[in-house]
Amino acid sequence: MKTMVGLAPYLVCFVALLVLVEQISYLRKKGPLPGPRLIVPFIGSAFAMIMNPTRFWARQAQLAESSGFGFSADYLIGRFIVFVRSTELSHKIFANVRPDAFHLVGHPFGKKLFGDHNLIYMFDQEHKDLRRRIAPNFTARALSTYTTLQQRVILAHLGKWLDKSNTSGAIPISLRLLCRDMNLETSQTVFAGPYLSPKARESFNKDYNLFNVGLMAVPFDLPGFAFRRARFAVSRLVKTLGGCVAESKARMSAGEEPNCLVDFWMQESLREIAESAATGSPPPPEYSDEEIGGHLFDFLFAAQDASTSSLCWAVALLDANPEVLRRVREEVATIWSPESGQPIPPEKIRDMRYTEAVAREVVRFRPPATMVPHIAGEPFQLTEWYTIPKGTIVFPSVYESSFQGFTEPDRFDPDRFSEQRQEDRLFKRNFLAFGSGAHQCVGQRYAINHLILFIALFVSLIDFKRHLTDGCDEITYVPTIVPKDDCQVYLSPRSTCLSSLSQIS
Repeated sequence: MKTMVGLAPYLVCFVALLVLVEQISYLRKKGPLPGPRLIVPFIGSAFAMIMNPTRFWARQAQLAESSGFGFSADYLIGRFIVFVRSTELSHKIFANVRPDAFHLVGHPFGKKLFGDHNLIYMFDQEHKDLRRRIAPNFTARALSTYTTLQQRVILAHLGKWLDKSNTSGAIPISLRLLCRDMNLETSQTVFAGPYLSPKARESFNKDYNLFNVGLMAVPFDLPGFAFRRARFAVSRLVKTLGGCVAESKARMSAGEEPNCLVDFWMQESLREIAESAATGSPPPPEYSDEEIGGHLFDFLFAAQDASTSSLCWAVALLDANPEVLRRVREEVATIWSPESGQPIPPEKIRDMRYTEAVAREVVRFRPPATMVPHIAGEPFQLTEWYTIPKGTIVFPSVYESSFQGFTEPDRFDPDRFSEQRQEDRLFKRNFLAFGSGAHQCVGQRYAINHLILFIALFVSLIDFKRHLTDGCDEITYVPTIVPKDDCQVYLSPRSTCLSSLSQIS
């Protein structure tokens, strides 16, 4: 005991020295950038970010804009961070995703959470090879196969939503968790098809929920903490999807037709192997079943929460813009009728030009993943006067870019994507919701198709009205952005055909 008491002054001095060194290091890296002058030892602004991410990131954007620099600085759990508001500076970062410049991380502590298998941690030829092998999963033929699967799941869930709304009576229902469940089933059905049994899906859903909670938790990788539970859940999810890969490979080897994404992937992989054997050329890179399962998890994660965000905002924005809603309903009625008892034909999706414009404007106006974190692999000269230090976590804001350049960017205006105005081409550099450069989202056409199909089916089959309250449309992070009230609505059937349509197979 006496020994500990005698050491106490030395321990206090040691901790004080660490705090001083940390403060000096932060100030040296920060330089003239706007941001806090002093930081909370070791944790920085982590609790402010976790407790109210909307306010935290809005503050970063305000500092970046008011300073005129276009970027700002802060400190999160031992890591110096730079927030980038300027579109041009964001493009500099996106264009330099490579091992010696910037590592795309997707989450500040993503590598530990997602694992090394993740597509976003690949670079150069390895990354190019994998994207080339993924491309057949998103051809017109593949996307056409997925549309029936997507509609089947959407229709089944719309029926459940109406039942829930009828049960609740005069009480509105919240759509966020309902959309999340629908999207999780859609992703499971489209990506893994028949290879996930009902029991496997139940376990899958539990593990995915643990993963979701861990995404927003303090990243302490210790027993009992949500982050650690999420990390183990990801391992189980990847293993489950690896089993789906093995089953698909066997089925495609037997010459069956593909009916989900992993089937298209395995079919193309087997074709490449056979072609290389026939020509004597080098065989394509080999991936284990679990490695491919890891990439399937990447797809599922990308499709899940981002799509949930977009569906919620689509409902909120359509309710707030009745003229837009009217035009969507009229357009859908010209190419599809619920009375047909058939799903919307794949070839008709591209004919819904205005509905697609609405979908794209939803994504621009409320980009689901507002930032794309990168880690600087080396000192990087961002401007003539500032060099980002090695190890910095850099947050290019695709949200802020969405409100730069476009005509009246603060107004929800689908006509900006019309053939007459073509703002999607004029201000293409500002539309960063799907990223940019070599790591641009490979499944963006699938994502837009899913939003188009949901909008078309939802507005055609359901009458809806938002339960408006003060601040209900404020942005909250979960981890993608959604309305603060989780999009509370009253629903009633608009068509008597939903029950028959939900039997589409």
